[in-house]
Amino acid sequence: MSVQERDVLAAMSTVMDPDLNMDVVKAGMVKDLKIEGGFVKLRIELTTPACPLKEKIKGDAEAALQKVTGVEKFEVEMSSRVRAQAPSKDALLPGVKNVVLVGAGKGGVGKSTVAINLACALARHGATVGLLDADFYGPSIPVMTGLKKKPVSRDGKLLEPLEAHGIKVMSIGFLIEADQALIWRGPMLQGALMQLVRDVNWGELDYLVVDLPPGTGDIPLTVAQQLKSSGAVLVTTPQDVALADVIRAKQMFDKLSIPILGIIENMSQFICPHCGKGTHIFDTGGGRKAAEMMEISFLGEIPLELSIRQGGDRGLPVVVGHPEGVEGKSFMELAQKVAQRVSIENAGRKAPSVTIQSA
Repeated sequence: MSVQERDVLAAMSTVMDPDLNMDVVKAGMVKDLKIEGGFVKLRIELTTPACPLKEKIKGDAEAALQKVTGVEKFEVEMSSRVRAQAPSKDALLPGVKNVVLVGAGKGGVGKSTVAINLACALARHGATVGLLDADFYGPSIPVMTGLKKKPVSRDGKLLEPLEAHGIKVMSIGFLIEADQALIWRGPMLQGALMQLVRDVNWGELDYLVVDLPPGTGDIPLTVAQQLKSSGAVLVTTPQDVALADVIRAKQMFDKLSIPILGIIENMSQFICPHCGKGTHIFDTGGGRKAAEMMEISFLGEIPLELSIRQGGDRGLPVVVGHPEGVEGKSFMELAQKVAQRVSIENAGRKAPSVTIQSA
């Protein structure tokens, strides 16, 4: 007896995507269903290649197909297509599906380190990614990517972003001399920033990660207001003094109706390169405490580790140079959680609170 399509779809409707809180049929994730006698083949299209639940969903689908009457053999293929926010007619970046802001209430918390490693981790998961360095007063992305050449224009209208470690990159640091200080007032900065957004050939991207300058001044406000973003990741350090700063940053995004994807605690502890022992030199628990107080997700902890600093100085982010190390795995997991949050926000669902355990 031939397998009926309605029976297969009924079985697949029992397979849930826990993030979207709906079954894969209703979510439009079941693709290319083919039935030949007792053989069933289908593809499940996830909302991001960085989905942390990929194996669970595949396992649930296979278990469901085993229960369908008449199925003798089956094949479940997994793929992904990053979904975009609701389209906007006046979008500045029509080819960019999701803009992810990385911000902090104060400087010196390692925001740029998080931004570049997040971007590279998303790319390593299989997404197409860009990184915009919007910190005009302290553009560190050129050093952290190891890029020293200047962008060019092929058509005389748009600049071509540079590429490093599988991502497209643009920074004001590529357009000025390394020792040149930008003594610009707010309007000049805002105009230059929008040029880096509007006059760069970003092409088609799943995610554009934006490294914001610290604080709640002109540039963070301009980016947040002009770019329709999927959400913001806040970076903080463990000590209580950072708590007030991250609260102010959240208040800025709240006023602009930008969802907070979560908080990441950087420099959570110092890892001794000789004995491997961790020491909480900046106190402990500040990021988790801030997340609990503001009722947002705590995405995890990144240690203060020598390889992270060395990678940044050499232009080789730790997630690229040491992807299998503790630090590289921390960023890879962070990228999964950020992509997960973006998918949930795009689906209009409320994200459940999750915590990544520290290594």
